[in-house]
Amino acid sequence: QLQLVESGGGLVQPGGSLRLSCKVSGFPLDHYVFGWFRQAPGKGREGVSCISTGDGITYYTDSVKGRFTIARGNAKNTVDLQMTGLKPEDTSVYYCAAEFKHLTSVQGMCRRLSGSYFGQGTQVTVSS
Repeated sequence: QLQLVESGGGLVQPGGSLRLSCKVSGFPLDHYVFGWFRQAPGKGREGVSCISTGDGITYYTDSVKGRFTIARGNAKNTVDLQMTGLKPEDTSVYYCAAEFKHLTSVQGMCRRLSGSYFGQGTQVTVSS
């Protein structure tokens, strides 16, 4: 069974940066599409960014383009989300998700919020 564990959340001032990391265990990363979703209090879940690590295809929602970067981590068994230029509206619980590669496209995973596996979430708070 695939297991996902997020880390790296915290409190940061507007304009600051954070790196979220999703540690993946159980199966090779190349069998899956991975995504970072977020959910703020009182709001619906949003697909922030998704990636197919095997071929490098990525997707970003419009509000984070140019500020966030999703990539396979240096440790090779992580999927990282580098967040820069953070804004108060980025405040959310961020979840790592994984879907079987044959079930979804990268864009489809983020737009449909699909996933067979989810992490427990990590809080990101952007405030002065």
